[in-house]
Amino acid sequence: MPQRMIKQVIAGKSLITASPQTTVRDAAQAMSKAHVGAILVIDNGTLAGIFTERDALQRVLAKGVDPTTTPLSAVMTTKPITVSASLPLGHALHLMYDGGFRHVPVVDQGKPIGMVSARDALGDEQCNFERELVQREDINQIL
Repeated sequence: MPQRMIKQVIAGKSLITASPQTTVRDAAQAMSKAHVGAILVIDNGTLAGIFTERDALQRVLAKGVDPTTTPLSAVMTTKPITVSASLPLGHALHLMYDGGFRHVPVVDQGKPIGMVSARDALGDEQCNFERELVQREDINQIL
């Protein structure tokens, strides 16, 4: 299978963002609604940080921080590693593996344009798996 480029992976995806002043609760609700595990924190059009499910668990819940009053700026990951859309997805996957994280912001001249996640590596394989699950369910109904 040919190596997909990051620009192909992020094409057509909505960019989920929040400001540094957004509360953890509001960010978590936006992430839940969008079915994503991370949100980009944008300040004056530039990437200020990233807030992930892991940040919510380790920096908010585990420490007893109030998500209704705590701004993302207090618990986000600042200065995250980023990638360019012109790179292969494999480059981002190596960064994730080496760094122990699952999301990488995609930037163009310092401006955020998307995000890739470890889940993106599944691509066609995930679609085929989902089709197979539907086929199995159809077969089980027939039997």
